[in-house]
Amino acid sequence: MKRINLEQLVTEGVNENTNNIDKVSTLEMLTMINEEDKKVALEVQKELPNIAKAVDEIAKAFEKGGRLIYVGAGTSGRLGILDASECPPTYGVPENMVHAIIAGGYEAIFRAKEGAEDNLELCEEDLKNIDFSEDDVLVGLAASGRTPYVIGGLKYAKSLGAVTVGVTCNPNSEISKLVDISIAPVVGPEVIIGSTRMKSGTAQKMVLNMLTTGSMIKIGKVFNNLMVDVKASNEKLVERAKRIVSLATGATREKATEVLEQTSYNVKLSILMLESGLSRKDALDLLEKHKGYISKALESINK
Repeated sequence: MKRINLEQLVTEGVNENTNNIDKVSTLEMLTMINEEDKKVALEVQKELPNIAKAVDEIAKAFEKGGRLIYVGAGTSGRLGILDASECPPTYGVPENMVHAIIAGGYEAIFRAKEGAEDNLELCEEDLKNIDFSEDDVLVGLAASGRTPYVIGGLKYAKSLGAVTVGVTCNPNSEISKLVDISIAPVVGPEVIIGSTRMKSGTAQKMVLNMLTTGSMIKIGKVFNNLMVDVKASNEKLVERAKRIVSLATGATREKATEVLEQTSYNVKLSILMLESGLSRKDALDLLEKHKGYISKALESINK
């Protein structure tokens, strides 16, 4: 078995700031954790140019019918699943538009199956099972930057000509050298040595938030800073839909409710009707012409 030199990984380093964390008071312990957590956002900030490149590629893929696919193992895989699962209710997109695969499958979401990450061929099989193609973007998630499962998937994606992105927390990692776009916030040694669910996980979560939020904004899923493709699928989201329409148009809650009922709670269509004065049919036609982008639809009217 090939020896893994963990000593060479920043994420496996010894954190001198917390080497007595088991001997201090509870408040001191939590203060140490908090002080380390403060460093995460600053490291993510350094990667913004690379994150922007990835967002642009993902938006291009969406516009031509492609998907964003996350692959990862352990904590990284679960973070991908979390981010993907929240896109349909937030942005009204199909469930397969942002898709996540974790090494070891469904059971690994709830119970650690750490051995699955060592299989170099498994991810290729998983990608073939969802008909991964060159139109999709593959984002490989691995704090270490060396997870065989993820590397195998990225190599397969590259062989098809798809755009590949790596989200890691170690500099000059194997994954960062393999992908088209490397996003590598180096957050330093963990509070507990090797516990990459902590700072590394937080950094990855922040990056994934940006990837999906940024790409959704670029394809018109946001108007001003409002989630205008929200699905009103429960009581809370029905109320949110009414509030969004009111905030976007200045309409009263009663007027917003009236128009939402006319559109079967299509928030985007309701906003365009109120802002333009167009009928439901004309507003729907205009939205379709501009691929659901409210700002562009309104600009065309003003012109």
